[in-house]
Amino acid sequence: MIKVSVFYPNKEGARFDMKYYLEKHMPMVRQKMAGAMRGMGVEQGIAGGAPGAPLTYRVIAHMTFDSVEAFQSAFGPQAESIMADVPNYTDLQPIVQISEVKL
Repeated sequence: MIKVSVFYPNKEGARFDMKYYLEKHMPMVRQKMAGAMRGMGVEQGIAGGAPGAPLTYRVIAHMTFDSVEAFQSAFGPQAESIMADVPNYTDLQPIVQISEVKL
């Protein structure tokens, strides 16, 4: 199993509409990736690792798939429409990582 993680850095003055993200964007992603996506989760940062430290990421989304190929096959045809929706909820540049789930 693999996990696709999308990180939205915490930048001063950046815009992120969590309501839109949770109610519109992520349900649209789930619908477009139907059949390939095994699970989805969204985390909202609240603090950094040390007392008083700023959070590193404002939002992190995780999606699980059986394989990189399953993700790529599902995402490829939908990439343009999914990415076109990003400006509707943020002006941050998302960072994507694909990881193999070990535990």
